[in-house]
Amino acid sequence: MTTTRTDPNASGGAAYNAFLAMCPSRLLLERISNKWVVLVLCALGGDADKAPDVPAAPTAMRYSELARLLSGVSQKMLTQTLRSLERDGLLTRTVTPTVPVTVTYELTDLGLSLHRVVRRLREWAQSHMDDVLAHREEYDART
Repeated sequence: MTTTRTDPNASGGAAYNAFLAMCPSRLLLERISNKWVVLVLCALGGDADKAPDVPAAPTAMRYSELARLLSGVSQKMLTQTLRSLERDGLLTRTVTPTVPVTVTYELTDLGLSLHRVVRRLREWAQSHMDDVLAHREEYDART
Protein backbone atom coordinates (compact mmCIF):
# COMPACT_ATOMS: atom_id res chain seq x y z
CA MET A 1 0.00 0.00 0.00
CA THR A 2 1.74 3.16 -1.16
CA THR A 3 0.04 5.42 1.36
CA THR A 4 1.48 3.56 4.34
CA ARG A 5 5.03 2.63 3.38
CA THR A 6 8.03 3.98 1.64
CA ASP A 7 10.40 1.63 -0.22
CA PRO A 8 9.98 -1.78 1.49
CA ASN A 9 13.32 -2.99 0.13
CA ALA A 10 15.31 -0.16 1.70
CA SER A 11 15.64 -1.84 5.08
CA GLY A 12 14.70 -5.41 4.27
CA GLY A 13 11.11 -4.91 5.42
CA ALA A 14 8.34 -2.39 5.57
CA ALA A 15 9.59 1.16 6.03
CA TYR A 16 6.76 3.12 7.59
CA ASN A 17 6.37 6.87 7.32
CA ALA A 18 4.35 8.48 10.13
CA PHE A 19 3.97 11.66 8.09
CA LEU A 20 1.56 9.83 5.77
CA ALA A 21 -2.08 9.97 6.90
CA MET A 22 -2.83 6.25 6.66
CA CYS A 23 0.46 4.92 7.99
CA PRO A 24 0.04 2.42 10.87
CA SER A 25 3.03 3.94 12.64
CA ARG A 26 1.07 7.21 12.95
CA LEU A 27 -1.66 5.34 14.82
CA LEU A 28 0.96 3.78 17.07
CA LEU A 29 2.39 7.24 17.80
CA GLU A 30 -1.08 8.41 18.74
CA ARG A 31 -1.45 5.52 21.17
CA ILE A 32 1.95 5.76 22.85
CA SER A 33 1.84 9.54 23.21
CA ASN A 34 -1.09 9.24 25.63
CA LYS A 35 -0.21 10.45 29.13
CA TRP A 36 -1.51 7.28 30.78
CA VAL A 37 0.58 5.09 28.48
CA VAL A 38 3.69 7.11 29.34
CA LEU A 39 2.95 6.92 33.07
CA VAL A 40 2.18 3.17 33.01
CA LEU A 41 5.41 2.50 31.12
CA CYS A 42 7.36 4.62 33.60
CA ALA A 43 5.70 2.92 36.58
CA LEU A 44 6.40 -0.59 35.28
CA GLY A 45 9.89 0.55 34.31
CA GLY A 46 10.59 1.28 37.96
CA ASP A 47 10.70 5.08 37.69
CA ALA A 48 8.02 5.94 40.23
CA ASP A 49 10.32 6.66 43.16
CA LYS A 50 13.63 7.20 41.40
CA ALA A 51 15.60 10.37 40.89
CA PRO A 52 16.29 11.11 37.20
CA ASP A 53 19.93 10.07 37.48
CA VAL A 54 19.17 6.72 39.17
CA PRO A 55 18.81 3.77 36.79
CA ALA A 56 15.37 2.25 36.78
CA ALA A 57 14.75 -1.40 37.61
CA PRO A 58 11.69 -2.83 35.84
CA THR A 59 9.08 -4.24 38.17
CA ALA A 60 5.89 -6.28 38.01
CA MET A 61 2.91 -4.50 39.51
CA ARG A 62 -0.65 -5.38 40.40
CA TYR A 63 -3.57 -3.40 39.01
CA SER A 64 -4.30 -1.87 42.43
CA GLU A 65 -0.67 -0.72 42.78
CA LEU A 66 -0.81 0.98 39.38
CA ALA A 67 -4.17 2.59 40.21
CA ARG A 68 -2.78 4.02 43.48
CA LEU A 69 0.39 5.25 41.83
CA LEU A 70 -1.33 6.92 38.85
CA SER A 71 -3.26 9.57 40.71
CA GLY A 72 -6.37 10.64 38.82
CA VAL A 73 -6.67 7.70 36.43
CA SER A 74 -10.14 6.19 36.23
CA GLN A 75 -10.64 2.45 36.42
CA LYS A 76 -11.95 2.43 32.85
CA MET A 77 -8.96 4.38 31.49
CA LEU A 78 -6.40 2.24 33.31
CA THR A 79 -8.06 -0.94 32.09
CA GLN A 80 -8.17 0.34 28.49
CA THR A 81 -4.54 1.46 28.67
CA LEU A 82 -3.33 -1.87 30.04
CA ARG A 83 -5.30 -3.82 27.42
CA SER A 84 -3.94 -1.73 24.55
CA LEU A 85 -0.37 -2.10 25.82
CA GLU A 86 -0.84 -5.85 26.14
CA ARG A 87 -2.31 -6.04 22.63
CA ASP A 88 0.68 -4.14 21.22
CA GLY A 89 3.09 -6.51 22.97
CA LEU A 90 4.48 -3.86 25.33
CA LEU A 91 3.47 -5.59 28.54
CA THR A 92 2.40 -8.99 29.75
CA ARG A 93 -0.52 -9.75 32.02
CA THR A 94 0.02 -12.70 34.33
CA VAL A 95 -2.86 -14.28 36.22
CA THR A 96 -1.95 -16.33 39.30
CA PRO A 97 -4.70 -18.61 40.62
CA THR A 98 -4.81 -17.51 44.23
CA VAL A 99 -7.75 -16.49 46.40
CA PRO A 100 -8.45 -13.84 45.30
CA VAL A 101 -6.85 -14.12 41.86
CA THR A 102 -3.61 -12.14 41.53
CA VAL A 103 -3.00 -10.28 38.26
CA THR A 104 0.35 -8.61 37.60
CA TYR A 105 1.62 -6.53 34.71
CA GLU A 106 5.21 -6.38 33.51
CA LEU A 107 7.01 -4.78 30.59
CA THR A 108 8.16 -7.00 27.73
CA ASP A 109 11.49 -6.40 25.98
CA LEU A 110 9.60 -4.28 23.44
CA GLY A 111 7.99 -2.33 26.28
CA LEU A 112 11.37 -1.82 27.97
CA SER A 113 12.78 -0.36 24.76
CA LEU A 114 9.90 2.15 24.64
CA HIS A 115 10.24 2.82 28.36
CA ARG A 116 13.77 4.14 27.81
CA VAL A 117 12.35 6.71 25.39
CA VAL A 118 9.30 7.84 27.40
CA ARG A 119 11.30 8.03 30.62
CA ARG A 120 13.30 10.85 29.04
CA LEU A 121 10.09 12.57 27.96
CA ARG A 122 8.71 12.42 31.51
CA GLU A 123 12.01 13.70 32.93
CA TRP A 124 12.02 16.57 30.42
CA ALA A 125 8.45 17.54 31.33
CA GLN A 126 9.22 17.51 35.05
CA SER A 127 12.47 19.45 34.79
CA HIS A 128 11.15 22.11 32.37
CA MET A 129 7.72 22.71 33.87
CA ASP A 130 8.76 25.97 35.56
CA ASP A 131 10.05 27.30 32.22
CA VAL A 132 6.84 26.33 30.43
CA LEU A 133 4.68 27.93 33.12
CA ALA A 134 6.70 31.15 32.91
CA HIS A 135 6.30 31.23 29.12
CA ARG A 136 2.56 30.60 29.40
CA GLU A 137 2.21 33.44 31.87
CA GLU A 138 4.22 35.76 29.62
CA TYR A 139 2.19 34.75 26.56
CA ASP A 140 -1.15 35.19 28.34
CA ALA A 141 -0.10 38.66 29.55
CA ARG A 142 0.55 39.70 25.91
CA THR A 143 -2.73 38.44 24.53
